[in-house]
Amino acid sequence: MRRPELSSLILICAAALMGFAAALMSWTRAGEAPFPAGRDEAAVTAYLLDNGFHTDLAVPRAALAEGGGTLAQALARTPPGDWVLVGWGDARFYVDQSPIQNRLADGARAFFAPGNASVVMLDPYQGDPARLGAAERRRTLRLSPQGFAALRDRLEASLAAPDGAPVLAAARAGDDARFFASVETFWVGHLCNHWTAGLLNAGGVTVRPFRAIVSAELLAAVDRASLDSAGQGA
Repeated sequence: MRRPELSSLILICAAALMGFAAALMSWTRAGEAPFPAGRDEAAVTAYLLDNGFHTDLAVPRAALAEGGGTLAQALARTPPGDWVLVGWGDARFYVDQSPIQNRLADGARAFFAPGNASVVMLDPYQGDPARLGAAERRRTLRLSPQGFAALRDRLEASLAAPDGAPVLAAARAGDDARFFASVETFWVGHLCNHWTAGLLNAGGVTVRPFRAIVSAELLAAVDRASLDSAGQGA
C-alpha cells in the first residue's frame, strides 16, 4: 500500500473511532414512565444515595413488597426496617468490608475478569433516608405508581430464583444487609452504577448508560429529568 493510501486509511479509522466514542458518550435511553410524579397522591418517594463512587436507592419497604413474587420473598428474609437500601455489585468485592487498599487485586478481578457472579443487596433501614449522607450527594425521587412498579419489576428480574425462590448468597455478621444471588454479570461494562441507572430508567428517568460508569452521572440524570419536567409544567 502506498503511503498516501495508508495515511488516508489511518485518518478514516481515527475518525470512525472518534465518532464511535462520541456516540457512546451521547447515547441516551429515555424513561418510559412520567417523572417526576408531580401532585399525584399515589406517588412513591425514594432517594438516590451517592457515596462518591457507588450508588444505592432507598425505597419504602411496603411499596417494594406490594408486587409479591420473588422480591417479596427476599424482603421476608430481610430484617425489619421501614426503608430498604437497594444496591448491586460483585458477589465477592461488594460483600467484603475489609479495607479497600487490601482488596485492590480483587477489585481488578471484578472489573476485568469475565463472568463475575453478582448479588443484589437489600439493607433494611429504620429512620429518615432524607438525612442519609451529604445533601449534595442525595436526590429525592417522586415516582409515579407505574414508574415504581416498573422499577420494582426491574429489580426483581435481577434476582436469581432457580427453584422459584431467591438465593441468599451472603449475610455479614453484625449487619442487617442481605445479599441475594443475581442473574446478571459484573464487569467493567456493567458496573453497580449501570445497574442503578437501569432501575432509575425503569422508574422514568432518562439516563446516559455509558456515562453511568461514574456515580455523579446518576445524580445529574435525576437533576436533568427534574428540570425537564419543570420546564414542561409537570
